[in-house]
Amino acid sequence: MGLRRFLALPLIGLPMASGADLGTGIEEILVQGQRLEETIPLDLSRYGNQVELITAEQIQRGGFVDVTQTLQMLVPGLHIAPKNGPFDYFSASLQGSRAQDILWLVDGVRITNRLYNGTSPLDTIPAHRVERIEVLKGGQGIFYGTQSVGGVINIVTKGFQPGSDGAVSTAVSSNDAYRANGYWRGGTDRHQVVLFASRDKAEGHTPYRDEHIQPSATDRERGYEVDSAGLKYAWNVSADARLSLQYQHNAADLDFARPFRNRKTVNAREESIATMKYDQRLGENTEVFFKAYQHRWDTRYTRIYNELDADGNLTGGVDVLNDASYWGYEDYGYNAMARFDYGRGFQYVIGFDQQNFSGEDDVWRIGKQEETINAPFAQIRTTEDLFDNTLFALGVRANRASNQKNSTVWNLTGKHNVNDDWYVQGNLGTSFRSPDAEALFLNEIYDPDNDGIPESGFAVGNPDLKPEESENLNISLGGAPGSRLNFELTYFTRDVTNYIASYVPTTIAGVAGESFVNSDDEVNINGFELKTQMALTNELSAQLSYTRTRARFNDDGPQLRNIPEQEAKVHLDWQRAASPWGLSLAGNYVGEVQDRGGLERDSYLVTDLSAYYHFGSDDRHQVVARIENLTDKDYVTGIGVGNLDASGDSYFYDNLGMERTFHLSYSYSF
Repeated sequence: MGLRRFLALPLIGLPMASGADLGTGIEEILVQGQRLEETIPLDLSRYGNQVELITAEQIQRGGFVDVTQTLQMLVPGLHIAPKNGPFDYFSASLQGSRAQDILWLVDGVRITNRLYNGTSPLDTIPAHRVERIEVLKGGQGIFYGTQSVGGVINIVTKGFQPGSDGAVSTAVSSNDAYRANGYWRGGTDRHQVVLFASRDKAEGHTPYRDEHIQPSATDRERGYEVDSAGLKYAWNVSADARLSLQYQHNAADLDFARPFRNRKTVNAREESIATMKYDQRLGENTEVFFKAYQHRWDTRYTRIYNELDADGNLTGGVDVLNDASYWGYEDYGYNAMARFDYGRGFQYVIGFDQQNFSGEDDVWRIGKQEETINAPFAQIRTTEDLFDNTLFALGVRANRASNQKNSTVWNLTGKHNVNDDWYVQGNLGTSFRSPDAEALFLNEIYDPDNDGIPESGFAVGNPDLKPEESENLNISLGGAPGSRLNFELTYFTRDVTNYIASYVPTTIAGVAGESFVNSDDEVNINGFELKTQMALTNELSAQLSYTRTRARFNDDGPQLRNIPEQEAKVHLDWQRAASPWGLSLAGNYVGEVQDRGGLERDSYLVTDLSAYYHFGSDDRHQVVARIENLTDKDYVTGIGVGNLDASGDSYFYDNLGMERTFHLSYSYSF
């Protein structure tokens, strides 16, 4: 059922969701910040948005290496398929969205790749430095802007606190990997500091089927080396004001594995995030916030192939296709926001967001591009003074871009507590996604005469593309009908117009090539998500989720690529009261997925088993053992295209998820 048809139902008559806090866990975790930006997820949860939280303790006890693995196994409604293991690209879908419909943040700073919206931005982020991960589902364009069509995922690193604590950790894995990391934070009520650093390195594993590997591929293992460090400083100027500064730097050498002709292919990344934030409370009724940030993402790409003779045999020579070729971008800007609460049943939030972008790619030929977006936004909220058991919020945002079409989006959310055990909540609104630099400005064309007529096949961007626009609705029924059970059932639907179709056949002066177009067809996405948490016994708890999605053009035809029709997750935890050890089992079932060339990836179930043990004074020592892919399932995370040695013809090959891998880590807290 399309969104417009669904809206014809008597939606206004439904009691729409409350703030009373089904999300007590959310409140306990997020209220620590007490700062305007940091409490946005809590506010959104109270006013009808679905918010999932993953904590540092869950990550540590699960023995996860990077953020991608954590999300893959633990977040309901989120599909993640890492291409070749940790610190790599992945395909993603959040409640039926495409990867490019998810906005990624680190400490509130957007890290989404502005050259290629669908490219993973997580391949330099280890799991150890995470304080929590906030997953906001549904359209979130009011506070977060363009691309938050399917939702927002914010990775929050270690935060400030008075007093001091810290930890050091080391780990080894059976894929010839090791990691070492540590953090320290401390200070006084006035001045607080956080430091963290890490190294992750792996020789890697072979992520392909034997029959798909050509003899010309002499480097067949996919490895990585990731170094990360960060510094945070906060000055609590007074009880009502805080200035904080933050800098993070990541350096990584990441293999881009291929099963044909590969001698060496590496993305050498340098990434930095610098942030300044200022929070001020002006009396009891007014809070203001200001943030300035810069995110730089620079990559040098090296691709060296083995040379073949006319019969497809190795000659011993090499073809250097890319020698540290540059691709990268810079994001910088500022955000100012204020919240007013003068009683009388209403609260007001107003703000202004400016984003500046510049980027270029010498590998896939995108000339240097620049863009500025100015966006005022506002939201009005009801409080308990107006309705005892019901909260509503209505927001609007105007995006004004320097070289694209302007857009205005709106969002209406609400929660209603039916009683102490049941609630209803909803999120209704519009969203907007700008074309990325690839779709607009790609210039992969061979034109030796420089006359605008290509000599052979080409791929070019389309600067006349319109932004995608969508209408979305999430509506949930949830509750805790017993002391050992809570659940939430959500129906979601999204209709997308001006859908940007990639690499569509076209011609220039009679020469065949590819470009990007806005489709005349509408994309209809709808489905449901069911999640439950149960205390099966006093020692054993379970979290189960199931997501069913239909994503098609005009509600017909095949499922959109990389969006599974169904996915289920289970997470079992066993821990006896006062016991120093515990066990957890995580499973991720993914149904069939459409991929390139009309091919379909088979369904699979991958499971992880982990155990932890605390010992020593105040349980300062901890050992975690994890078996990743417990059953050694051979599962496909994506389909690539290569060239056969003998004929040069194209062929499809499977990218495989991580084989069974053993991880063992030790940490000492102080």
